Amino acid sequence: MIRTVSATRYVAPLREGGSLPGIVEADDLGTYVCKFRGAGQGLKVLVAEVVVGELARALGVRTPDLVAVDLEAAIGKYEADEEVQDLLTASIGLNLGVDFLPGSFGYDAGYTPDDTVAASILWLDALTANVDRSWRNPNLLVWHGDLWAIDHGACLYFHHGWSGGVGSAERFAHQPYDASDHVLAAHRSAVPDLDAALAPRVTADLLHDVLALVPDEWLEPVPGAASAAELRASYTAFLLARVSGERSWLPVTGAA
Repeated sequence: MIRTVSATRYVAPLREGGSLPGIVEADDLGTYVCKFRGAGQGLKVLVAEVVVGELARALGVRTPDLVAVDLEAAIGKYEADEEVQDLLTASIGLNLGVDFLPGSFGYDAGYTPDDTVAASILWLDALTANVDRSWRNPNLLVWHGDLWAIDHGACLYFHHGWSGGVGSAERFAHQPYDASDHVLAAHRSAVPDLDAALAPRVTADLLHDVLALVPDEWLEPVPGAASAAELRASYTAFLLARVSGERSWLPVTGAA
């Protein structure tokens, strides 16, 4: 799975995040944006972060390094903020750490991205059904002049419906993607060429390697997929169906 570090200090909350992520320091001397397992959005958000983040990395989309952050009870013992203390207490165990990029700044209209880079992010968002990359919340950073994609927890919406059993991969394969509100919608004309280049790279072997990075304890059993191996196979089937069929989900039409 992804590399594991141990949290040594909780530094500060990031209150702009709906799930109250926080900055933590770890025993590898790294600083991370920590997304907590005890947050209201649950473990599936952490799974989506790893699956889509590591898929992005494999496809050449810049995204910060990810680690599993082991959090012990002592870390929140002296936290004065009751809300934060409750969150830390509910998050004992493995959480997700996103490498903190010092000096980065949020994407805005003053930055002109490379067309291929922007279209690659748009294609990946369409593949994984990311509903959270609008001008209101771009989830993009500019670091050392390059564009970095962050915050993939809103991707893979289909797994939130698995409480009654794993649904239909075929249905997801044809689910259209609405890019009309996407922050990079202006780059959609480059998406068909990117699809021809990127889709063949999303193979069963690649998805197997990506899913292997998800900690077993984040993969919650559902009817029809009681083991971590069965859940990994389900994620693989859904994403393979998306790239194997007709591309009715490609964001190539509509207002930019």
